[in-house]
Amino acid sequence: MDNLEPKIYAFLIYIAFVSLVASVLTILDKYFAVAKKRRVPEKVLFFFAYLGGALAEYAVMKMIHHKTLHKSFMIGLPVIFSVHFLLIIAVELYIHGVFG
Repeated sequence: MDNLEPKIYAFLIYIAFVSLVASVLTILDKYFAVAKKRRVPEKVLFFFAYLGGALAEYAVMKMIHHKTLHKSFMIGLPVIFSVHFLLIIAVELYIHGVFG
């Protein structure tokens, strides 16, 4: 594959953006929970985790002690991140011809 650098940079910008949005939504949900306001739906938090923000979302949850008792998040987010990580490794191996 020729000239992968622009694609790698675009991917990193995408991950940074999705991670930022996931982090902000997590912080907002914590704020809304404390203020007893309408919360960010869990579906939305998981949606941004699936888009690539799982690691950032998990880290923010641990830092601000939000949803740390919810097994769906404390197990689910690391699993989602692990799957993403393995997919990235598989794509890299494929690009470099390891799979054929």
